[in-house]
Amino acid sequence: MESSGARETPRKILVIEDEAKIAEALLAYLKSAGYEASAASDGESGLSAFNSLNPDLVILDLMLPKISGEKLCSEIRRVSRVPIIMLTAKTGLDDKVAGFALGADDYVTKPFSPRELLARVGSVLRRSGASPLFSRMSWNGGDLEIDLESREVWKRGHPAALTPNEYKILALLAKHPNRAYTREELIDAALGENFGGFERVIDSHIKNLRGKIEDDTANPLYILTVRGVGYRFGYGGRTETKALR
Repeated sequence: MESSGARETPRKILVIEDEAKIAEALLAYLKSAGYEASAASDGESGLSAFNSLNPDLVILDLMLPKISGEKLCSEIRRVSRVPIIMLTAKTGLDDKVAGFALGADDYVTKPFSPRELLARVGSVLRRSGASPLFSRMSWNGGDLEIDLESREVWKRGHPAALTPNEYKILALLAKHPNRAYTREELIDAALGENFGGFERVIDSHIKNLRGKIEDDTANPLYILTVRGVGYRFGYGGRTETKALR
């Protein structure tokens, strides 16, 4: 059997910028890099676009008409942890500190290089835990599907009903199929470094996870044990998650 691979879906970027030339240049660069990019020219339309588009990342100018960038950032942070990159002509250290305090993930001062900003977009998306260009993965003709955007998992078209911790573990392993994770690494990366349980609690999560996504838990296809190390994601001993356009 062969994996159907990961289905590549462009990540959605929302640019909220009132200077038309800057917005147009950013849209061109983002689209050429494979992103799905949209723009809004003021804070009010930016908030409306955010609510309707559900973007994967927001590039936000601070000096906006109607609703300021600072207020808009606070409004977005009230309901979402979507990555935000701030654009501003304010270059002072206090301004940057204030931007990060509002919830920005990165801060770019004008004038800037579109290439640099593009690199920062990729970096912020990677740090946020999702691949810049992938939102849905599927294996074996849809036997197992993971939607990184909605955080849903299906087994043969039916919801797998994973717990939040089970989902975090599965998503982490699936996004890095060639890497074997120790139990301690899974706790830190998937459950948080402040997790107060024992390392072996991962084994219980893996057991329950296998019960929901494997046909034969004694001979798993997806969650493989690496003796002396921990666990990794695989498909029948192979990891074939190729991008499909």
